[in-house]
Amino acid sequence: MGENDARRIRLLLLDFDGTLADTRRANTLAYVAALGEAGYNLTEEEYAANYFGMRCEEFLTRFGIADPAERERLRLRKIALYPTFFDTVRLNRPLWEFCCQFRREGGRVWVVSTGSRANIDNVMRYLGIGGPETPESEAPLGRVDGILSGLDIEHAKPAPDCFLEAMRREGCTPQQTLIFEDSPIGIEAARRSGAGYFVVKL
Repeated sequence: MGENDARRIRLLLLDFDGTLADTRRANTLAYVAALGEAGYNLTEEEYAANYFGMRCEEFLTRFGIADPAERERLRLRKIALYPTFFDTVRLNRPLWEFCCQFRREGGRVWVVSTGSRANIDNVMRYLGIGGPETPESEAPLGRVDGILSGLDIEHAKPAPDCFLEAMRREGCTPQQTLIFEDSPIGIEAARRSGAGYFVVKL
């Protein structure tokens, strides 16, 4: 393998929420609804300003819910409520079309997110895109080659572990990888990984 091959971009790593898909309002409304059912007062504005982009466990802990069983119950309820707000979700079509072209030319594309796998799978299904195991009939707009979600990695963003693990699984170096991110913690994780990265604004 020559120097040009070693430096050629072979792998795209996409954050999901806020990067590949605009899920901000759906995520926010699902948390507001789940917490409201349980008697907790959370506004859209408060969540967006203080908690957006955090893993569910970290968010609920910082919000003040100390009981692990209560946090887990709320996490599962949020997942259950999430699809009722999918009418507010939008696919980042320019980025997705770029990824599809990249795959047609032999590149690999992964979703790398701190979100829950159930949430990611549900939104992808709604949008018409899929993971590597998704039948083509259920992914009319195409598929990604892999998905890493929050529970797959011990150290969440801003640690670079999730990006480095995806590179490891694909046999790619940081110099062969491009990352797309939107949140400050995700951008910091991308920077620490050593790969090139783009900041996405939806």
